[in-house]
Amino acid sequence: MQPKVVGLFTGLLLGLVLVLTNFGDMLVVALFGAVGYMVMKVVEGEIDMGEVVDRARRGPR
Repeated sequence: MQPKVVGLFTGLLLGLVLVLTNFGDMLVVALFGAVGYMVMKVVEGEIDMGEVVDRARRGPR
């Protein structure tokens, strides 16, 4: 799915959650959306977790 379409539906979903509940609930939905997005990038191979772990172990330069 194209990033624009994903962004559109994410925005619509967050707007709907904000209208139906409160701001805190919207932040929880946004957090889960971000986690799901990152998981899919790993599954699709766009993010190499080995490289991420190596960078984390090395620390800041």
